[in-house]
Parts: sequence; structure tokens; C-alpha cells
Amino acid sequence: MSTASNVSSIQHEPELLGQTVVVIGSSAGIGLETARRARAEGAKLILTGRNPERLQHAASELDALSTGTFDATDPASLERFFRDLSSTIDHVMVTAGRPIYGRLLGMDLAQLRRTLDEHLLLAIQVARYAANKMRPGGTPAVHGRHRRPPPSHWPGDRVDGHRRASRPHRQPRARARAHPSLIAAGFVDTSLSASLLGNELENRRNQLRATLPIRRVVGPADVAALAVHIMTNPALTGATYDVDGGQQLIG
Repeated sequence: MSTASNVSSIQHEPELLGQTVVVIGSSAGIGLETARRARAEGAKLILTGRNPERLQHAASELDALSTGTFDATDPASLERFFRDLSSTIDHVMVTAGRPIYGRLLGMDLAQLRRTLDEHLLLAIQVARYAANKMRPGGTPAVHGRHRRPPPSHWPGDRVDGHRRASRPHRQPRARARAHPSLIAAGFVDTSLSASLLGNELENRRNQLRATLPIRRVVGPADVAALAVHIMTNPALTGATYDVDGGQQLIG
């Protein structure tokens, strides 16, 4: 067999061909990178975000089926979005919401409510509203979290730690839906990180480059790769997957 034949026989086939992925919070950062990777695997995309200009740019780049501009933490808008979807879906990836630095006891009531809305209640609402739009065997929604947050912190010193990804468990007959899979991200070098850390951003990057086992900073593409892998691997469901460059190993 020739070398050309060998290469041809192992060509990668798109793993999400014919499937539809909803990315909530897809106009930048991890959400946008996940949408790009899912599109490269053949997925059809439905994208949402709060910034109409950035969302339209992402939709044009990725030839999205449709978009929705709304605040995902608004229950009425979220319900309306899923209710009005004209097609069934296979996966939901949610990157909406942002972490908050500081000690739990030091937060005011408004901060606490926002944190609950963006991370706990949003997960429940997405699962509830997406369920009727999922194909048999699909996962309605998942929510990322920190497995071991520092004491008295929410979510501690890890940025971008609340991510979602889902995968279908596609079978020829209807079956119970797969359980949510969770991605627990450590510090991820995004525009959100920059806005949160300001002048301390480069110091944080240098610290991580010097201490992480991977000797670099985790980027959006690292999280996106894991999210799409969860979508395509039928054996992965109902678990938490860390993507932090080994940050847990250094304390």
C-alpha cells in the first residue's frame, strides 16, 4: 500500500456532522472557540450572546443557522429562546456568566444574587427549557464548576471556572437522556480574564507559566477541545472534567 493510500485511509471524518449545537455565550472567548471547533467538526450552530455586534460577527464567520441576542440570566428571555427554536438540537454549551473574586462573606447581597443567577439557576433553567428540544439521547444542558474551591471563596482565584458542554448519546431508539457533563476550568486567558485582573493580568500569566506543569497558560482553545470531545464521546457523561494545566497539583 502506498504512502498516499495510508494517509487517505486515516483521514479524519467530521464527528458532529448533521448535529446541531447551541452555544450560549458564543460571541467571544471560550464560547466562540467552542463554536469554531464544533463547526470544524461539521456541526450546525445556533449562537447566542448579549452583544449584538459581536454575535453577528461570530454568526457570519461560522455560518450559523440562527442567533439569539439576550441575557441568559433572564428566565423569560431564555425560555422564549428555547421555545421558539424551530429545530431539534443535540448539544448545549453554556459559557454565559462570570466569576467574582473575593470572599463569600465579603460580598454584598447583589453580588450573591448575581452569582447564583449566573451559575446555579442558569444551569437549572437551561436544563429545563432545553429538554423538550433535545433529540432522544441528547443532554439538555451541563454546568461547569470548581471541584475544590478555596475555603470561603466563590470561586476563589480561578477565572472562567463556570463552563458547560454537552454530548448526545445518540441511539436508534429513544432512551433516557444522558446526564450533564461538567468542565471545571482554572485560569483561562480570555478578554474576561483581562477585564477582571486589569494591571495584574501579566503578573498572573507569568506566575502560571513558571508554576504550571504545562509551562504555559490555558487558553480558550484548550477548553473548547475538551467540550467538543465530550460532545463526541458516548462514554463521557455525568462527570466533571478539569482543564487547568495542572493547577490543582501545585496547590
